[in-house]
Amino acid sequence: MTKLKILSIALLFITFKVSAESFVYITDELDLPIRSDKNFGNNIIRLLPSGTELSLLQSTEDGWAQIKFDDTIGWIKSFYLSPDPSSREKLKKLTRSYNANKLLISKLSEEKESLEKQLQSLKEENTDLLVQSSKSQAEKEHIEQIYQDALKLEHENDKLTQEKLQLKTELQLSENNTQIQKDTSSRNWFIVGAIVLFFGMMIGFIVPNLLKRKRF
Repeated sequence: MTKLKILSIALLFITFKVSAESFVYITDELDLPIRSDKNFGNNIIRLLPSGTELSLLQSTEDGWAQIKFDDTIGWIKSFYLSPDPSSREKLKKLTRSYNANKLLISKLSEEKESLEKQLQSLKEENTDLLVQSSKSQAEKEHIEQIYQDALKLEHENDKLTQEKLQLKTELQLSENNTQIQKDTSSRNWFIVGAIVLFFGMMIGFIVPNLLKRKRF
């Protein structure tokens, strides 16, 4: 038993031969007293629960460790200390981590569900946009066709307008020619009438004179 204690002390001495301000933890076996010196007696400063984190100042070959907790500096037997947190503290830490991860998973699940809904909504909007785009493309092609037809109609309208102007010009010329012909015909008839009247007057004047001469 003594050899076992010596071996434990040696192992603890090797383990705790560290620099100042390294950290150790009280094991989860019991509440540990901090003593004012390296003796067992009425020198307990305070009691610390298991799992308490301490600053290790030094460790001695006789199995004592000088520690600091808050503003308290004292001595504790080295075999009550461990370089790792106690199982109880580990469990608490793991429980906190588990609860935090569980909460995070729940939050991420809600966010995932929300994102899936947003994705579905975006897919539906994308489908609607594709339909609207297809309709817009069809309307665009229809408008372009109407525009092309309008250009053709405008071209035909210009052509018809030119033909109309040409026909008006020809009609005006024809009317002018007709009027000229009417005027010419009227003048010719007037001249013919005047000639006939002149000859009639001449005949009316000459014939009676000739008849009078024959009588005498």
